[in-house]
Amino acid sequence: MFCSRCGVTVAEGSVFCPNCGADMKAPVAGGVVPPPPGMPPAPPQETSSMAVASLICACLFFCGITTILAIIFGHISLSQIKNSGGRLKGQGLAIAGLVIGYCSIIPTILIIAAISIPNLLRARIAANESSAAAAVRTINTAELSYATTYADKGYTCELAELEKAQIIDATLASGQRVGYRFELRGCQAETPGGPNTKFQVVAYPVTVNTTGVKAFCSDESAVVKYDRSGSADNCLENGVVIGSE
Repeated sequence: MFCSRCGVTVAEGSVFCPNCGADMKAPVAGGVVPPPPGMPPAPPQETSSMAVASLICACLFFCGITTILAIIFGHISLSQIKNSGGRLKGQGLAIAGLVIGYCSIIPTILIIAAISIPNLLRARIAANESSAAAAVRTINTAELSYATTYADKGYTCELAELEKAQIIDATLASGQRVGYRFELRGCQAETPGGPNTKFQVVAYPVTVNTTGVKAFCSDESAVVKYDRSGSADNCLENGVVIGSE
């Protein structure tokens, strides 16, 4: 420790300065201890320019860009103040800029989310529907190939049989893909014990209005139809031919 009067080094716990006799316990005038002899005085604290910029940008919250800048500048200034060793001040300005910035940007995020989420949902539904319709066409082609290869059986009502014949992949054979369920049904033969000459394929959403809206269907005619309510049965009975609307 140093004597506040003469600047001589004094042992810790000393009551009086051994050089000038000053009371080491007495308060220092102005509350500032002078630096020891030969050491330059500490420079005055400077206000962080980043903290000032953060608060100014935060006050211009009408612009989304300035709000983001307020948050960025606020975090940078707090880091600079922390690492400055007391050279910089302005922590209060930086915190104010951050608080205003975050309070301003949250409504913007909510507005963007309210606009974008429904659009993303519609885009995903459209993509799922397109993929489901294409899968129905794939199953139609697979059924024709299967009936040609296995003439004694004709069409099959088992997706697993189409996979076993290596005509469709395992994902489609599982009966569920891209938010849709796929089924083969209605296999019929013209004569008892003869090969199946009829079949039906349907694709309907796993969750209507979430994974898809329309249901799709087809049969041995290879004409693909859809139903806007997502019902496979309605599609088979009164479906609209794709491309005819």
